[in-house]
Amino acid sequence: PFVIVCNHQASLDLMGMVEVIPERCVPIAKRELLYLGTVGWACWLSGIIFIDRHHRAAAIEVISHTARTMWRENVR
Repeated sequence: PFVIVCNHQASLDLMGMVEVIPERCVPIAKRELLYLGTVGWACWLSGIIFIDRHHRAAAIEVISHTARTMWRENVR
């Protein structure tokens, strides 16, 4: 297992990241991206896990749940 951290600077960077992210990867993004119009819709439809950085306990719970699911399903 490994972690890929992408600090993109523009919406177009997302298209480039899609090309380098391996199969069976679990993408996690900040919840603010959900509200970026068509980019947010595309992220939501592609199954990205959104983390609400303003609510620490909720963010930890989402990450913990995601980690358990990843372990159980043997995904990165």
